[in-house]
Parts: sequence; C-alpha cells; structure tokens
Amino acid sequence: MGSKNKLKRFKENETFENVFQPKRDELKNNQFPLKGNWNKTYFKNNNPLVLELGCGKGEYTVALAKKYPNKNFIGIDIKGARFWRGAKTALEEGLPNAAFLRTQIELVDDAFANDEVDEIWITFPDPQIKYKRTKHRMTNSGFLKRYKNILKPDGVVNLKTDSEFMHGYTLGLLHGEGHEVLYANHNVYKQEGSPEDVTGIQTFYESQYLEQNKPITYIRFKIK
Repeated sequence: MGSKNKLKRFKENETFENVFQPKRDELKNNQFPLKGNWNKTYFKNNNPLVLELGCGKGEYTVALAKKYPNKNFIGIDIKGARFWRGAKTALEEGLPNAAFLRTQIELVDDAFANDEVDEIWITFPDPQIKYKRTKHRMTNSGFLKRYKNILKPDGVVNLKTDSEFMHGYTLGLLHGEGHEVLYANHNVYKQEGSPEDVTGIQTFYESQYLEQNKPITYIRFKIK
C-alpha cells in the first residue's frame, strides 16, 4: 500500500465515529474514558462484549457483528490503515455493534476493565516461531494473564490459525498451566461438527489457505 494511501486512511479513521485511537500514555495512566464504560458510553446497551485481537482488515469483526446483532464487537490492531477497511464497511452497512480500537495488544488490559469482556477471538496471528519471539506470541502466559484480567469469570477465548506450530504450542501451554480446553480441532473444515462461527466466516487470506489445502486449526478455551 502506498504511503499516500496510508495517510489518507489514517486521516479518514480520525473522522470515523466507530474508531478509537487512545495514546499509550492515556492508557497507561488510566485516563482512557471508555475503559469500563464501552457498553454504557459507546454501544449504549448491556449486550455481551466481544474482542477480536490483531483484527487486520476487520473482516471477522464485521462478519460477527452482522451475524450477532445482539452482541458488541471491537476489532483491535495497531495498524490503523488495515482496519480502516472494516471500520468503513461497518459504517457503510450501518452496524452500530462494531467498533475498532487502535492500540497494541499488550495494552489490552489498559483499554478494558476487569470482567468487562465476554469473549475474545484471535484470528490468524503471527505464530512468532523463533524462540526469541516467544514473548510476542499472542497466547503466551503473559498475554493469557492480561486476557484473564478483562474477561468475565465464564469468558472464553477462541484461537483460529493456519499455523500447526501455533496450535500445538497453545494446546501444550493450556494443558501445562491447567486451563480448560473446551474444544480443539486441527482441521475444522474436514471434521464434522465444527462450530459454525469458525467455518461460516472466512477472511480473505483464509480462503487462500483453503485453496492451497492448508488445514485451519481452532481452539476454544477458558483461562483458569
């Protein structure tokens, strides 16, 4: 994407009522007014709150928002020029239950209060295969602690990935730390009974993976 295009998208994001771009200091100093107030202040209802972490173009966030009008969805990514597409689509299609937050995933528990979130989706994250990149894996112990902080006691996390490494790493960690694995499948499109949320929504890259016969894996779990 050209830099002119990026700048145009950044500018447009600033005008979108469904995009929030708090500064790091604002989050770290507990000055972000929506923390603990997303439903009350922005969505203006008490519906379940669902996050998509590392949302990319926001395809999953938008698709889930269409499918579940009685839930609120927030796509989170540091790359605003990417989720511009999802934010614009949500506005064009009149989806009041879809919003986007530009921040780093490591600040997620600075943007949401304890027990504020009902569900988390992590869709096709970078598996960070090299050992020295372990701290950046979105299902490592540190990230799981952050998610636990913001999730309600019965809240769940969904991981959908084309990386067998990420799938195996996460399953091993979950079992090792005593978390509750509710469902695990290393090839959701080949196995009967896969959850409809998982097979009924496909991102652009996911459809490419499927054309290459690449297995898509899925885990649904609770953090203890």
